[in-house]
Amino acid sequence: MGEQPNESNSVGIRTAAVHAGQPPNPVTGASAPDVVMSTTFIIDPAISFSADDMTEETPFVYTRWGNPTVAQLERKLAVLEGAEDCVAFASGMAAITALFLHVLKDGGHAVMSDVCYAAASELANATLPHLGIEVTRVDTSDPENVRAALRPNTRLVYLESPVNPLLRLTDIETVAAIAHAAGAKVAVDSTFATPIATRPVELGADYVVQSLTKYICGHGDAIGGSVAGRRDELVKLRSLAIHMGGILSPFNAWLIIRGAATLPLRMAAHEESALAIARRLERHPKVTRVIYPGLPSHPQYELAVRQMKNFAGMITFQVEDGPAAAHSFSERLKILHYAVSLGHHRSLICYLPTADLLRTSFHLTPEQEVSYRAYAGDGVFRLSVGLEDPADLIADMDDALAPLD
Repeated sequence: MGEQPNESNSVGIRTAAVHAGQPPNPVTGASAPDVVMSTTFIIDPAISFSADDMTEETPFVYTRWGNPTVAQLERKLAVLEGAEDCVAFASGMAAITALFLHVLKDGGHAVMSDVCYAAASELANATLPHLGIEVTRVDTSDPENVRAALRPNTRLVYLESPVNPLLRLTDIETVAAIAHAAGAKVAVDSTFATPIATRPVELGADYVVQSLTKYICGHGDAIGGSVAGRRDELVKLRSLAIHMGGILSPFNAWLIIRGAATLPLRMAAHEESALAIARRLERHPKVTRVIYPGLPSHPQYELAVRQMKNFAGMITFQVEDGPAAAHSFSERLKILHYAVSLGHHRSLICYLPTADLLRTSFHLTPEQEVSYRAYAGDGVFRLSVGLEDPADLIADMDDALAPLD
């Protein structure tokens, strides 16, 4: 059937999103990817029964070890990220947990963004220290904070850019150089950016984490996660994933493959609408602050322009009385859904009170709390702009804000 543009980075991002990892089925000629739901596969008697003996030549044996549909997704993600390989997981948190345990399995030290995905933050607050893993939390938007936190036993610098929910950025290339000079690996949760906006491997990162549930799936109907990076490192991570059992369902992999094919087009639409809505919110008399990387008012706008090829669809904004506005949004919105999560084709909004996050997820120093409140005040709305007409979303939000004094 000819050579397929699915095993290299030589093609454009839109071509890779459609074709990478997905040659036509050599038996049936099917153009669309198959979903292989079988848990087990016919094997030769010489195949070892231990996943520890797996090599790149090992055929499919058991879906916890590997599955054709999941493998297609992993290859597509590797190409999109500009990485050598990728391992898929049952969720973004399964990917994050496996990465920490892989790099820090015998009690190393990690430097981690003080603000990041709440579940990852809570993992670092309690679970990792109980396993003998030391974690130092710093504001990574200033690379010197990372440099100051490094120790002789630091093995991992864990970044998130933009961070959830502040949309604060980290200069990945600068921090990667600092970390590597100290002998530490660098991981970047790039869920908010996606490989359409930022390819952290090209900026020096060793690992890229994605919550596939969000933009890459794009339709709010499948949970998954991934870690992309160098093949020699991911061979070991894959072994850990097999033994931990947090593997991705083939059906979820198939749904995410379907979503990934339109990722470049969707991200362009998300950005276009988000920019229009962010500009409108900046002019709204009841909105006190808007944070969006694509606005010149963003404190790190120059870094955003340099590091991001797409500003994505996440907007953070404040109103004077956040709790009252949250009630109004939940009762009056007709198009936007008042719900958690993000990156879906539907627009989603929720209110994140600062006091609650500082109590539960972000255990910040007084200085870090000042930095957090400089962005978030007493609370922020996190708006994930979907694929609806921006004029309709603006009208829906205007109506919901109208009753506020």
